[in-house]
Amino acid sequence: MNDDQRLRYSRHLLLDEWSEEAQAHLLNAHALVIGAGGLGAPALMYLASAGVGRITVIDPDTVDLTNLQRQIAHTTERIGQTKVSSAAAALAQINPEAQVHTVAQAADAELLAHWVPQADVVLDCTDHFAIRHQINRACIEAGVPLVSAAAVRFDGQISVFDPRVDASPCYACLFPPDQPPPETRCATLGIFAPVVGMLGVMQAGEAIKILARLEGEAHILLAGRLLMLDGRSWRWTELRVRREPACPVCGPQGTEQHEQPQRTARA
Repeated sequence: MNDDQRLRYSRHLLLDEWSEEAQAHLLNAHALVIGAGGLGAPALMYLASAGVGRITVIDPDTVDLTNLQRQIAHTTERIGQTKVSSAAAALAQINPEAQVHTVAQAADAELLAHWVPQADVVLDCTDHFAIRHQINRACIEAGVPLVSAAAVRFDGQISVFDPRVDASPCYACLFPPDQPPPETRCATLGIFAPVVGMLGVMQAGEAIKILARLEGEAHILLAGRLLMLDGRSWRWTELRVRREPACPVCGPQGTEQHEQPQRTARA
């Protein structure tokens, strides 16, 4: 690290649990963020400001006036631009050292198979049930931890699915792919802006802890836990979740179909 970096990240370096080594881990890390909307926008800004060295952002959409109520990486002047280019411009203003790669396409199995294995952590900031399952499967196959969140109306939820840990459930353990919920998109049901912002920031927080290797007794990740937020009362509910032995993705049936490279959990 150079002197400018030590000054930029000094408020992290002052933390008892933080070190130059932890910051160096961030600077050398690659985060893949899928979705640059209500969740992805704040997540991206905190990843860049914290010093994540490489960020890849995938989103097929363009900035619309209706996005600006909550998608804080975008501005009125950038309406009509792709969300990924708008987000990249915002991140460059925050931290020009961050290497931001943009993919203005919808995430599909082929795209995920290319990008997920290159990442150290994946943030699912999408709002489609089927895409969430594609992302989950790609992370299981590549052995890459997944930070997943969702928000609609006044409600939100967040968890971490970590295939590096044998006991950790995957997204499909909690939400079976053959049981899609009713349509719950912000465009049809609305969203309280601070709720989606809070969840996106928390996604960045979990990803940063993973990338800086702060996992351990003092920093317990959300793997195996589902946090649910009621934005009407600001009350949190925590559910303990277990790996489902019959899961079609991470269970024996799923792992037989998809050979899974295991990464070692880093403490």
